[in-house]
Amino acid sequence: MPSRERQTADAVVEAFNASDPHRIVALRSPTCTRIFLPSSLNFPAQDNSEYLAQLLRINGVFTAFKIVVDDVIEGTSTNVEGLEQKKKIVMYVKALGETAVGEYRNEYVWKMAFDEDARISEWSEFVDVGMARDFLPKLRAELQRRRVEAEDGEKS
Repeated sequence: MPSRERQTADAVVEAFNASDPHRIVALRSPTCTRIFLPSSLNFPAQDNSEYLAQLLRINGVFTAFKIVVDDVIEGTSTNVEGLEQKKKIVMYVKALGETAVGEYRNEYVWKMAFDEDARISEWSEFVDVGMARDFLPKLRAELQRRRVEAEDGEKS
């Protein structure tokens, strides 16, 4: 039987594959922050409300989306002082999707730490730098186009 933490990690994948942003965020602790790596991308960290807002915005741009898990590492780590141990899971995943601006293919390394209730308390996400550089501007432009279109529709 998988650990409670592994069940949570698997539930995150299932929620992504079901395009269910509310379920994704519900699997995180109230204080969970998503950290993007590498830090050279200068993406700001996201708390749950910021993460949910982003997921809801991009959800409408994807006509298909799927996460495929390539590998999972599960264990416990101890902080530098040797005082606090946390259960952690690292997942190597691929994201495959279709959007209004083309095919989406990305690779991630998700490092998740868990609280005593097996909710995700920390989330570091390594992203494909090439995809962030080449595809993200197209996705942002499409989101902006849709925002302007919606605003123009409200004015009519």
